[in-house]
Amino acid sequence: MSIYWNHRVKTLSPYIPGEQPRDGVFIKLNTNENPYPPSPKVIEAIQKAAGDDLRLYPDPACTELRTAIAQRYGVTREQVFAGNGSDEVLAFAFAAFFESPAGKALPILFPDITYSFYPVYAQFWDIPFTLVPLAEDFSINIEDYKQASGGVVIPNPNAPTGQALPRSDLASLLRFYEQDQKGPSSRVVLVDEAYAAFGKGLEMAPLIHEHPNLLTVHTLSKAASLAGLRAGFAIGNQELIQGLCRVRDSFNSYTLDRLAQAGATAAILDASYYEGVNQKVIATRNRVSAALLALGYEVIPSQANFIYIRSRQSRGIEFFTFLREQGILVRHFNKPRIADFLRVSIGTDEQMDRFLEVCQGYRVTRA
Repeated sequence: MSIYWNHRVKTLSPYIPGEQPRDGVFIKLNTNENPYPPSPKVIEAIQKAAGDDLRLYPDPACTELRTAIAQRYGVTREQVFAGNGSDEVLAFAFAAFFESPAGKALPILFPDITYSFYPVYAQFWDIPFTLVPLAEDFSINIEDYKQASGGVVIPNPNAPTGQALPRSDLASLLRFYEQDQKGPSSRVVLVDEAYAAFGKGLEMAPLIHEHPNLLTVHTLSKAASLAGLRAGFAIGNQELIQGLCRVRDSFNSYTLDRLAQAGATAAILDASYYEGVNQKVIATRNRVSAALLALGYEVIPSQANFIYIRSRQSRGIEFFTFLREQGILVRHFNKPRIADFLRVSIGTDEQMDRFLEVCQGYRVTRA
């Protein structure tokens, strides 16, 4: 603690990102990056943008990028917000739509086992929140969220479990908040779709025309192989987008630089390339899940680009340590209910074959 920190900084519990080794020795399956390179058109667009115009500020409205997103998702440009990664978009959404201070507003709701940035955002903005327990099988029961609240955040698929809700469940939640919580302040339902491209029929953007309280948040880090670029976006009715813009413009109007806008636009426009890439990830995920089940591991059904697994023969930290010693990085969360599980990102087939080989060896040593 520093004497120069204010109370807000002293009481924060910051998000801890996955390990990023620099030596290149490890098979890196710990941060849900896409194992395949971005579209060649993305690289070409970034190289073209890296010219004399870098002396000029970027377009603060991200017009070209938002136009491409609108065309891809069948919405208008005014229904799209672009930001510096989905983490920034989420932070702006918490600031724009959920009331504070704590103790004077209804709590927002999100799962007790989920993306660990959500409680950080709530704490930072002094927003009260309630953790809604997942079911015994780690699924989300949408009925648990049909209660008086200050809003809802649902990741779909959820992280770190990888499980997803059907679109119909989320539509019923939207109807609940529209019908039962009418008043001077409507409650926003935020659906975080960081991993939706690895599922089937999950994307909620088509429903924004029916549900003005729906905001979907997206990232290009996973499905577009652009974790190093930092580009994300949100889709929602125009009033929600204007709210995000008000928050952004109170911090920094130029959140996406010229290179990021060029690369992100090219990625959005090259949907066919990424469809092929992500189908490979899905096929590998399904193959590895089946192989682990055959080896006796517990595998939570996943619709994301990662799987959530447990060795039935040891504690999670022991399995995690063994994998690291074998040169494989995965993610371990030392929290109640999930301390014995590991989250494993899907790599290339070659990487996952090595992972399965190590898992088979671990099972033999523990037999």
